[in-house]
Amino acid sequence: MPLTMAKQGETVTIRKITGKDEVRQHLAELGFVVDGEVTVVSELGGNLILQVKDSRIALDRAMANRIMF
Repeated sequence: MPLTMAKQGETVTIRKITGKDEVRQHLAELGFVVDGEVTVVSELGGNLILQVKDSRIALDRAMANRIMF
C-alpha cells in the first residue's frame, strides 16, 4: 500500500520505493530506505508531514505514492 494510505500517527515500515533511479536516490538521501520506519505526523490535502529518524519531512501526494509499506 502507498504511504498516502497510512493514518495520522501511524508508524509503518517501508517495503518498496518505486520510480526512476533519480527519484529513489533522492528519497534515500532524505532517509526513506527499505526497512526504515516512518511515522505520519499529519496529512493535509493528500500532502504528508513525516517523521523519519530525527527529521520531519514534507512530501507531496505524488512522492508519497511512490513509497510502499
